[in-house]
Amino acid sequence: MTRIASRFGRVEPRASARSYLLALLSKAERKNCRQLAEQAGLARPGPMQRLLRYARWDADAVRDDLRAYAVEHLGADGGVLIVDETGFVKKGHASAGVQRQYTGTAGRIENAQVGVFLAYATSRGRALNDRRLCLPEHSWCGDPGRRDAAGIPETVQFQTEPRLAWEMIAAALDAGVQARWVTGDEAYGQDPRLRAALEARGTGYVMAAACSTRVRINHGRTLIRADTVAGRLPATTWQRHNAGNGAKGPRHYDWAWIHTGTDEHRHLLIRRNRTTGELAFYLCWSPTAVPLAEFVRVAGVGWSVEECFQAAKGQVGLDHYQVRHWTSWHRHITLAMLALAFLTALAASTAPTTSADPHHPAHSSDPIKLTVPEIRHPFSAVFTPPSLSATRLLHWSNWRRRHQATARRSHYKRRSADEPAG
Repeated sequence: MTRIASRFGRVEPRASARSYLLALLSKAERKNCRQLAEQAGLARPGPMQRLLRYARWDADAVRDDLRAYAVEHLGADGGVLIVDETGFVKKGHASAGVQRQYTGTAGRIENAQVGVFLAYATSRGRALNDRRLCLPEHSWCGDPGRRDAAGIPETVQFQTEPRLAWEMIAAALDAGVQARWVTGDEAYGQDPRLRAALEARGTGYVMAAACSTRVRINHGRTLIRADTVAGRLPATTWQRHNAGNGAKGPRHYDWAWIHTGTDEHRHLLIRRNRTTGELAFYLCWSPTAVPLAEFVRVAGVGWSVEECFQAAKGQVGLDHYQVRHWTSWHRHITLAMLALAFLTALAASTAPTTSADPHHPAHSSDPIKLTVPEIRHPFSAVFTPPSLSATRLLHWSNWRRRHQATARRSHYKRRSADEPAG
């Protein structure tokens, strides 16, 4: 809070922000304004709602503080920036950017918002440090009334997910984030403008690509599909490498690489599952020559963004919000990202500098490193306000039931108005 205190011009929103962060770190079942207010010991959700909607503070400035905080506590050689999107399933059509669209969160087409995020990952840990809410082109950008109702600024226009990703990457590099590499899934790897922008910046990338991607081999003379290249590689080309440790131990795959284009720094990287034979493809570029193992490492680091989303949603309520306004979305998401970065920094600060047996952890009897959930458990116990009195519990019960009664009356009134007369 000392780091971000100057972003709040008045003491009231500053105090609300502190209460909001503590409540995000608490054991509250759902982390919307009502439950966060109850957790903080407030009599009503008004202060939390004002913090997200009307209070004067700049969420992007707090985002900048968050990014600096993450680099300060997690920075290490070999840092990687990871771009990915996640969905937020919603009801209704008033939430900023919501529409029926495919989201990997649900694994199908749902009524949802989609946010593009940038994660920073090193050997010390990983954290989300930037975010952009996608604004659909047809259902939102051309509807001024809908935009005004959701508080979307006039300066915000439709941009593709790779374009939003590049804005975040450029901002991170401009802010001095030490990251030699960027990685992302096919949605970003298939965009030639994003790859070109990274090359112009001198930043290496390992981007996932579809099996149908066409690459140029034989010094650029032959244009061929990526899966066709894989099928023609001799057995001696494949090498076994560990793509990083997962929850169940090292992730060993067979890997192969082949030069593409006309220079020495552009490659097609191919991963083969040693059990199923399933293939995955990556387009790679580096400003200097690097070994295969380095490309493999970066590709493996890319999976950690899913761990960030899982921790952010499961531990600090990234997707628990009940807001519709553009400003409110960015404020809640930023504070949730900050809470997660705090837990990650604590976990990193307690990690041992060396391991008794890093290559054979099963041979060690030492406890595993502290994780984000394990850090949050004692923290929330120490900083949780004293148990609510019976009077306060009854107060919130009455508040909830009055609120539900109001919502029910509005629903019935709307249904009655929609029914035909007679």
